[in-house]
Amino acid sequence: MIKIFQTWLERYFADEEAVLVAVILVVGIVILASLGVVLAPMIAAIIIAFLMQGMVLKLKSWGVYHNVAVSITFLVLTSALLLCMLFIVPAFWRQLINLLNETPRMLVQGQQVLLLLPQKYPALVSEMQVKELIDALQIEMTQWGQSILSFSLAQLPVLVGVLIYVVLVPILVFFFLKDSEVMLAWLGNTLPSRRPVMTEIWREMNLQIANYVRGKAIEIVIIAGVSSVIFSILGLQYALLLGIAVGLSVLVPYIGAAVVTLPVAMIGFFQWGWSNEFFYVMIAYGVIQMLDGNVLVPVLFSEAVKMHPVVIVLSVLVFGGLWGFWGVFFAIPLATLCKAIINAWPTVSNFGADNKTCIQDEDAAGKAP
Repeated sequence: MIKIFQTWLERYFADEEAVLVAVILVVGIVILASLGVVLAPMIAAIIIAFLMQGMVLKLKSWGVYHNVAVSITFLVLTSALLLCMLFIVPAFWRQLINLLNETPRMLVQGQQVLLLLPQKYPALVSEMQVKELIDALQIEMTQWGQSILSFSLAQLPVLVGVLIYVVLVPILVFFFLKDSEVMLAWLGNTLPSRRPVMTEIWREMNLQIANYVRGKAIEIVIIAGVSSVIFSILGLQYALLLGIAVGLSVLVPYIGAAVVTLPVAMIGFFQWGWSNEFFYVMIAYGVIQMLDGNVLVPVLFSEAVKMHPVVIVLSVLVFGGLWGFWGVFFAIPLATLCKAIINAWPTVSNFGADNKTCIQDEDAAGKAP
């Protein structure tokens, strides 16, 4: 057993760069697990700067100076934040409060619908089963309400921290955008000069992960905006709330669309019942999902890595369980990163081939006049 383990170590950790990559990964995971809350503003700023870097590069490709490009990008970011804080967030909060106030009425209406099931389908559902289901739902809703109340009271001190983040994160984003090249150069100087594994992983991140993350952010904004507008036109209550939910559902492929269908259908049913308006809303929702999957996704993610659905779902479950919302958001990029590390990881054979190539280059250089 010891010999097998020793052979495995010699095969995958013979190269010093492999050891360095493993150490960096372990240290990074430990830092995120232990100091994730403390470093949350900086992590959020890095993520936002990563998303906005594409705009800076595009402006620079048009001949705009670096500092001017950074200033324009930062102005766009702050304008979007102010727009959200002044218009979208208050409307979202009002609709959320209204929904919570309307929840008891919806529950009573839902109970009335359930009580009609034994009369319409006596062979499938009994009155006892419906009562047991109603009692279980009441207990669950009571616990849910208590959880919301305790959560809201416990999070009151966090509001001060949120205000600090609103000021601190944009400042950090500005400096990350302005001095990104200097920071990357400093980081490169701390690493070995010959680092083919890290270079390959970084190339994979730039070509695929960056495009995926920026494309996913654009997809969320487009789907949320279109859904909110269409729901408002159709007269659906809580249109902004449901539109944002539909936009965030694209974070979880295959599962998000199915999960968010339930609140859309429930709100529509409680508002109109089995009427034409209800079916219009569901048809519109289906068209949005169809256009998202067949038009928007191919346009935004033409260079994205094709992964098996099982791998995608597994990545969402694992990284979402570890890091919550950001784990879900970066599930596919993190899975792509893991794939890039596995593909680029040096083994004994690769290490020997690299050494042989280096020796041949050195011999050729020595024989040159």
